[in-house]
Order: sequence, then structure tokens, then C-alpha cells
Amino acid sequence: MSTAPHPSHTPRPDKHDPSTLAFATQSVHAGNTVDEGTGAVRTPLVMANSYLLPDDPSTMDWSSADGLVYTRSSGANQVRLQTKLAALEGGEDAVVFATGVAALHGVFFTHLKSGDHVVVSDVTYEAVWRLFGELLPEKYGIQATFVDVGDLDAVRRAMRPNTKLVHAETIANPTTKVADIAALADIAHAAGALLSVDSTFTPPPFYRPLRDGADLVVHSLTKYINGHGDAMGGVVIGAGDLVGPIRGEAMVEVGGVISPFNAWLIMRGSVTLPLRLRQHFASAEKVAAFLEADPRVAFVAYPGLTSHPQHQLALRQFDGAGYGAMMAFAVNGGPDAQNRFVASLRIITSAVSLGHDESLIVHVGTTGRGGSEHYPEPFRMFGHLRLSVGLEDADDLIADLRAALDATFPS
Repeated sequence: MSTAPHPSHTPRPDKHDPSTLAFATQSVHAGNTVDEGTGAVRTPLVMANSYLLPDDPSTMDWSSADGLVYTRSSGANQVRLQTKLAALEGGEDAVVFATGVAALHGVFFTHLKSGDHVVVSDVTYEAVWRLFGELLPEKYGIQATFVDVGDLDAVRRAMRPNTKLVHAETIANPTTKVADIAALADIAHAAGALLSVDSTFTPPPFYRPLRDGADLVVHSLTKYINGHGDAMGGVVIGAGDLVGPIRGEAMVEVGGVISPFNAWLIMRGSVTLPLRLRQHFASAEKVAAFLEADPRVAFVAYPGLTSHPQHQLALRQFDGAGYGAMMAFAVNGGPDAQNRFVASLRIITSAVSLGHDESLIVHVGTTGRGGSEHYPEPFRMFGHLRLSVGLEDADDLIADLRAALDATFPS
């Protein structure tokens, strides 16, 4: 996550031109403007659902997202957030939604139609599994093949003449399987398909899938980019000709628009993203090493461990920037042991979501999730605990985990 100074041959940094700025500076300045009315140096929260119309609005396109007319089509805080996120990800354009799932749905709703085929990772977020496993096929005749994206030959075999999209996650939720984005992009493009990537576990500057050939990148802004556990949102980033239709069809016409307050909160949270990621990643590596070394822990899945099946891919793809702050593990024993362990924690909170300032853990059973039959054997044997390592001191987190192990397995 380098924020090194610009080489001498680059243009003079200008906060009004994010392309001239290093990432840490982009995080502070991209999308932000001085308020003309008050002189406030931060874009203010604009809690309006309507904006002043021109003198003659009779020829306006009421479904257009150009300009500020009605917040379902475009709002002041939404526009500024989109500008920032496009700059941070290195994309031409961005469109933000009320949630990450709304952003994912926006990609699928806009770029697929009846009769199309999709290749999807067989380990994927639960909502995506249900969309492609049930809702889109049953309601709209969109067919999906779930495939191990780590087996590139299997991905090639799954492609069909009517395949329009390949969808994967950089680090899969929840198994932490790493997808080779550049290789998947080559396969998708050779077949005339798009590659969409859910990069929620790997926000910039950690990783930017567009640079490896992805066409559209999705983030749940609720997670790392906001980082404070107090706002929900989602974003799709990519080329303008791909993002523009998503804005017009899935945001304006379907109406999954982000609220001004959430857009403002996420804009605020994103300022500290590079600083937070350094702490998240450093602590996660220490926590994963501690868990793997304890014999009371059945398994640990974290890309930063040499025991992880895709460790070398993660090292290459993420260019040594880190391995994220998400891991899955289980203690020895069945569901009762996992529950006792979680109940014994005093710093780590038992709650869903991830990327918050506080560390979060959730016990997921061995069955019942879409695609769980494709999880590695230890997941199917023990279930797993999904741990999002937060911003607490790593030694405090390790002490909490050790104490919970001691309480779960008294000598």
C-alpha cells in the first residue's frame, strides 16, 4: 500500500485532479469541494430530495442522472462520493447504491437478459448464490454455472456461446479462496464476456482489479471503505460505457439509491482508509499466526499463511501489499465448542459484517449456506468462525483469543 512521493517527472500534484495524487492524498481530497455558500472546507451534508429546476424544465429528461434534480436520480453527496471512489479504484466512472447487494444486483440486472448465461464462483456471497441459484433463473431465465474459479480449465469448459458474464470475488467469502483475476479476465474476454469482481475484502490501495483486466468492480461500502460500522452502501466502478447504463437502469429506474447521510458518512470514513488498512493487515497476520500455532485450533484459512492453498497467488497478485484482514477458523469440536469459544470472548464482538473498527466474529455452521458443499473439507467438518480483525491492539486480540481457548478447553 505504497504512498510514496511522486517521481520527479510526474505533474505537480493538484487536489482538483486526483490523477496527479498519491493514494493517501486522494483519500483526503478526491471528490471533496469547498462549499460555495458557507466556505466550509468539507462537502456539507445536503439533506434534500429535490433541487431547484431551470427556468424552463419542459424539455428535461426526467430519468436522467445528469445534474441535480431529484435525489433518486442524483444527489450532491452521492456525486462527490462517486468521484472519490472512481479515483481510488482507478476507474472512469462509479455509481453508488444503498447497499452492496443493490450494487451487485445492479450489475446483473443491467448487463444480463433472458437467455444469457453466467459463470459464477462456486464459493460466493450468500446473496449472489441465491440470485444466480434461484431468483434470476426462475424469474428471468438467466442461467448460471457455479464453478471452482481456481480451476481455470474448469472455467474455460463452463463458458458457452451465450455466456455474457464471469463473476468472482478477489478473496472469497467465507473460505478466503483467492481468485486469479488476470487469468479470469483473459478467459472472459476471449469468450466475449465481461468480468465482474466483488472486491469488498480487498479495497484499494490494497488491490485494484481493474488493473488486472476486470471490467466492473463492486464494493460493499458498508465494510472497509466506510470502516466505522455506521453506514450502508455499495458501489460499481469501471468504464463509463459500462457504468452509465447501470446508473440509468438499476439506480434511477429501480431506485436503490444511497441516502445523502450514508453517502456523507462513507465519504468521511474513506479519508482514513489507507491508515486503517495498515493496522488491520498487521494485526491480522499476527492473529492468524497465533491461531495456527495453537493445537486447540482445528484449522485457519488466511491467505497470508504459507499453509493457505493460494498463498503464492496472493503474494503475486497483491504484490506484497498484504493479505487482507479476514480469516476463517474453527476450534476442535462441534458446534457447542465453537459457541462456547465465541461466548468466552471479551474484546471481539459476535456480530455479522466486517471491516469495522472493532473486531467481529460469527459462527457459521457446517450446512445451510448456498454453496457450502463446495467448501474445503475442514469447513464442512467443523463449520467455521469468520473473523474480521479490527483496529484494536494485536496483543489484546491475541490475549482475548487465548483466554477464550483456555475457557473452552480447561486443562
